[in-house]
Amino acid sequence: MDTKAISLLLLRFSTGIYLSLWGIDKLINAEHAVNLSDRFYGGLLSSSALITVQGVVQVALGLAVVLGLFRGITYWAQLAWYLIGILPIIGYILDPFGAYLVETGRLTWFPSTTLLFASWVIILFKDYDLLSLDAKRNK
Repeated sequence: MDTKAISLLLLRFSTGIYLSLWGIDKLINAEHAVNLSDRFYGGLLSSSALITVQGVVQVALGLAVVLGLFRGITYWAQLAWYLIGILPIIGYILDPFGAYLVETGRLTWFPSTTLLFASWVIILFKDYDLLSLDAKRNK
C-alpha cells in the first residue's frame, strides 16, 4: 500500500480525533470550556449555548477530517481551528520555559504547533490522500 496515503490517513486520524475529543469535552464538561474561554479568550466564548455549538461543530469537523470528507473545506477549517486555538497561547509557544515573554512556562502547549503543521501537511499533500472518502468518491 502507498506509504504516503497511509501517513496522511494517520495524520487525519490523529488531528481529527483530537479535535473531536475537545468537542466532546465541551459537550460533557461545559464548565471546563467556560474556564478556558474566560482565561484565554477574555470570556468571548463563555456562553453555554456557544460552547454547545462549538462542541458539535468540533466533533463533526473532526470526524469529517478523519474520514477525509469534504476535504476542500474541512481540512482548511481544521487548520483555521488550530490556528485560532494557538493565538491566545502564542506567548507560551514562543517561550515554553517562561524565560522572557510569559511569567510561567507551559511546555505542554508547545505540541499545539504539531497539530497546526500536521493540518498544513494534510492540505499540501491532498493529492496523495488516496484513503479518504473523497478520493474514493473521486472528489
